Amino acid sequence: MPIRGVATDPYWCRTLGFAGTAALAVGGLAAGALPVGVSYGPLRGHPRLGLLVAYFGLVLLVAGWLRLGRALRGPRPPGARSLVLTLALWAAPLLAGPPLFSRDVYSYLAQGAMVDGGLDVYTHGPADLGGPLAEEVPAVWQSAPAPYGPVFLALAAGVARQTGPGVYPGILGLRMVALLGVALLVWLTPRLARACGVDPGAALWLGVLNPLLLLHLVAGAHNDAVMLGLLVAGLVLALERRPLPAAALVTLAALVKAPAVLGLLPLAVLWADRLRGRARTVRAAAATLAVALGTAAAVTAATGTGYGWVRALDTPVSAGNWSVTSALGRATDALASGLGAGPGGSAVPLWRWLGLAGAALVVLYLWTGRRRPAPVHALGLSLAALVLLGPALRPWYALWGVAVLAAAAADGRTRRWAAPASGVLALVVLPSGFAPAAPESAAAVAGGLLALAALSGLRLLPGGRPARPVLDAPGGTPW
Repeated sequence: MPIRGVATDPYWCRTLGFAGTAALAVGGLAAGALPVGVSYGPLRGHPRLGLLVAYFGLVLLVAGWLRLGRALRGPRPPGARSLVLTLALWAAPLLAGPPLFSRDVYSYLAQGAMVDGGLDVYTHGPADLGGPLAEEVPAVWQSAPAPYGPVFLALAAGVARQTGPGVYPGILGLRMVALLGVALLVWLTPRLARACGVDPGAALWLGVLNPLLLLHLVAGAHNDAVMLGLLVAGLVLALERRPLPAAALVTLAALVKAPAVLGLLPLAVLWADRLRGRARTVRAAAATLAVALGTAAAVTAATGTGYGWVRALDTPVSAGNWSVTSALGRATDALASGLGAGPGGSAVPLWRWLGLAGAALVVLYLWTGRRRPAPVHALGLSLAALVLLGPALRPWYALWGVAVLAAAAADGRTRRWAAPASGVLALVVLPSGFAPAAPESAAAVAGGLLALAALSGLRLLPGGRPARPVLDAPGGTPW
């Protein structure tokens, strides 16, 4: 007799994920990306214990999410409203806590304060700002120019202006900005999925309830949330045959982070499909480019940041990042040194350029090959190729492709690789954002093993479905 309960009931999947984010928030008070010299909560002064609790919760969250995906294929799948409520419950414990898994939010705050103070963030780094905000920025980025576009810098400057030098109010402000992007994804992902012939519930589960979004866009307050929200909004308008505002929105997304510029490709294709004549592709491409350039010029003039963001696109990638091409470059350098071919050091840039060239070839094939996927689907694959072969890789970068593919890939193959990959990527970065030493790794593994033991015990509970709570509407789709 199959065991039900936690394993199959959407409500208990929701409860499991909430327990996970609650434990993650508690553990993060001691082991998160905290301000320098600060510790909070009941585990204050015990970062390794906090790390154990955080990883216990992290594994519970991933398990609850995967179980929820399984429930979507069951006889009573949760509806879109139920999934949105699940997202809200899972996100709630993370909203008031410290940043997790990255210290980028401190760089955002410092750069916003620089813009508000009249400093050119495309020439100066946070070290030139000084003060409490700059002290929180990792050393590797202290002298680096901002790699972000004027749209995000204007938002960060607005937050810095309202919150002043206070670190915690600034974090909450930037988290609210990120939540605006998440809200756009919640609202528009089902519309994009329906337009692409994909089940809206499945798209919400993979693209929005994804643990990577909760960990890095909500808890980490990454500006990728704004980029993806604007990008999906532009795609929806393009599919609804409103190409002018669609191109403007996608350009705004690219003026947050540059990779969103690939979103102009499906817009041009969809626009060309509405035109007639031999030169319709050229005309659509020219019109899309004209709208993009006009939007970029208007936004740059309005924000007053200047065109330094074009030059800052080559802001150096941190030497220790773990992209595929960087790893191959380091391995090549080590091999060359071992063979006595020189001190090494030149292979990493070469491999990064080769990776970018490979990504460009993949994009070219997706858009010009004989068996071209649908435009939005091709965009998702293009973004995934850029993440995999690009010069830098962070877990939340995977959302660039996954958020689009979740709504555009009609077959189940995408979910078969995207869901496990998301679960694995959710586990590879410590809540502090720093590389682990042996004791930290041991604490994280111990927390994960405890969670697996708890999950194993739950599966041995007697069968039978628990009484459904009032949160689920009787006789219909759960709320």
